[in-house]
Amino acid sequence: MEPIVFEPLYMQRVWGGRELETQYGRILPDDAPYGESWEIVDRDKEQSVVRGGPYAGKSLHELWTGHRDEVFGGGLPDSDRFPLLIKVLDARDDLSIQVHPPAHLAAELGGEPKTEMWYIAGADAGAKLYVGLKNGATRGAFEQAIEDGTVAECVHAIEAKAGESIFIPSGRLHAIGAGFLIHEIQQNSDTTYRVFDWNRLGLDSKPRQLHVAESLASIDFEDFEPGMDEPDGTVIAECDYFRVEKLVLGAGESAGNRDAGRFSIFSVAEGEVTCGASRFSKGDFFLLPQGRGEIVAETEAVLLRTTLPS
Repeated sequence: MEPIVFEPLYMQRVWGGRELETQYGRILPDDAPYGESWEIVDRDKEQSVVRGGPYAGKSLHELWTGHRDEVFGGGLPDSDRFPLLIKVLDARDDLSIQVHPPAHLAAELGGEPKTEMWYIAGADAGAKLYVGLKNGATRGAFEQAIEDGTVAECVHAIEAKAGESIFIPSGRLHAIGAGFLIHEIQQNSDTTYRVFDWNRLGLDSKPRQLHVAESLASIDFEDFEPGMDEPDGTVIAECDYFRVEKLVLGAGESAGNRDAGRFSIFSVAEGEVTCGASRFSKGDFFLLPQGRGEIVAETEAVLLRTTLPS
């Protein structure tokens, strides 16, 4: 089958910008700051809808529930909704310092667990990610920093570059700093607990809601100064929820599904590729249905291939 392309959903964010327009040639709805493009999503209020082809107009949820074997293949999770959520993040300002609840606490806290990974698609010189705690930071010192408005002083900062990646398990304190364009692959969850928002106002000119108690319950206070991840061959992230590979192709080289009996989701980080009658360039996302579909690099290209664990 031909690749399936979905219409992105654009989300305004106080920390967002216009890089989706300038870097990826997207047409944004208005002049507001857009921080997120939800590329692949199956949630109650947010749905990816197929852009064209035989499934045009169908939602991702309709494909997952009504065409699972045909599109996605066999041996997949028996979940009511497609289990992943994939986004592009455009951070022109610092995101809040935040955490997602771990699986064993999420229901008690009224949220959903969320493990994710970030692929750095673009980075300004000197741009920093905030991940984990500085060595020696204690829970007591962190709680005092919340009171003092100095949480950033407790958080580990990493200068990250385009092409690098990092895994963010539930419970890891984190924030994306200003100057990044990031492809994010995550569990299908939308629970975020903000513990510090840089003492700023939101788009409505009011302070954004914080979730201090939930954050303190969720943060892994033994997670000190992690670094950017080292690839394991082509694999840049692998966990119980997803596997992400970085495929570097020369012009004329090809790729496809990791397992011909199961689908893959591809994002183009660099270059141009074709798949059947479709052409994709930097910033494009598509689902390659189960089968032996072939993606051919028209130029040197970098692809991310996301699959579900066996």
